[in-house]
Amino acid sequence: FWRNSKSAKTSTTMFAARRLASRSAIQASKQVVQRRTATTVPRYGTEEAMKKDALEQIRARLAYQKELKANAHGHTHAEEVNEMYKWIKISFMVGLPICFVSSLKDIFFGEHPHEHEGAQPEYMKIRTSSFPWDCEDCALFDQKCWNACRAEKLVGN
Repeated sequence: FWRNSKSAKTSTTMFAARRLASRSAIQASKQVVQRRTATTVPRYGTEEAMKKDALEQIRARLAYQKELKANAHGHTHAEEVNEMYKWIKISFMVGLPICFVSSLKDIFFGEHPHEHEGAQPEYMKIRTSSFPWDCEDCALFDQKCWNACRAEKLVGN
């Protein structure tokens, strides 16, 4: 056996140290997690004790809300309303004219041909397989091709 007892002890100690470190890290992470509970029902007891408990809860909530509000570095309500109205004005003064101008552009300059008139080069009608309808070479909404195909079939019959 080529290992001596000292190296075996060292590796065992290192393994134990790693295991202890990982366990302590897991326990530390569990302690960091905040658990929030909302107790809304007072504890059972006399009516006076329940009222006292309920008042304590309400006071604690109010104190917490005041603390949050004091620590918040936000804006006042009036400043937030002014900011909202500023952005409403910007939307109407910038957005509406852009929509109006783009609508006018579409109305006056909107017509443009989607397909070139006349015969198309062969590379424009590449088909790897035929269409699954009667006129196999015609696209679905190509009415000129459909009329020509039907005319050919009538002449052919």
